[in-house]
Amino acid sequence: MIAGPAVVVVAGFTTLWLAVRTPDPVIAEDYYRRGIEINRTLSAQEQRGLAPAMQGRNHAMTPAKDLPAH
Repeated sequence: MIAGPAVVVVAGFTTLWLAVRTPDPVIAEDYYRRGIEINRTLSAQEQRGLAPAMQGRNHAMTPAKDLPAH
């Protein structure tokens, strides 16, 4: 009867010990600048005709009668 709750208590303390002993790694200090650069790169690629996956997927689902004439 007591074995179940005792296992949960031991597992809880083990989890606490692991959390305190191994902290989460810190993200890069300049994460915001890196994100802005990634967005600029993606925007430049899109302007050069490399459509993102979502746009390609959306166009694949467009019925043929609704496609623009090339």
